[in-house]
Amino acid sequence: MNDQSHPPTGKISVHGNGLGVASPDAVEHRAREIALIAGRNPEEFTDADWDQARRELLGAQENTAPEETEENAEVVEEWNVVASSTGHRAHRTEDDETLGEQLVGDGIEEAAHDQMLEARREEREQQEG
Repeated sequence: MNDQSHPPTGKISVHGNGLGVASPDAVEHRAREIALIAGRNPEEFTDADWDQARRELLGAQENTAPEETEENAEVVEEWNVVASSTGHRAHRTEDDETLGEQLVGDGIEEAAHDQMLEARREEREQQEG
């Protein structure tokens, strides 16, 4: 459903509510929902469910910090950094996604998640009742 060429950003709303920065509890709750949608016991969500929930809520993140070694930790000389250019505006291409397009896409994905979750819950209620 999401065919973006750049890493996804985190969600700004989940189930129609503003999210902010997702807490570990929010990630766990989403992982349980993903397990339920997949037809598994939500209490037994997997690491893959957790990873997917984390990607969905927080976006793609680089978790590995560069390693410090004796070679790269030593300061050889101080640099006097002065901006020599104010930069320029990058030209947009037809492939660039606007913020509005990204928000609409995120909303569609969240609605699909909600629909699948509700369908699975109704299916479980019918089986139990």
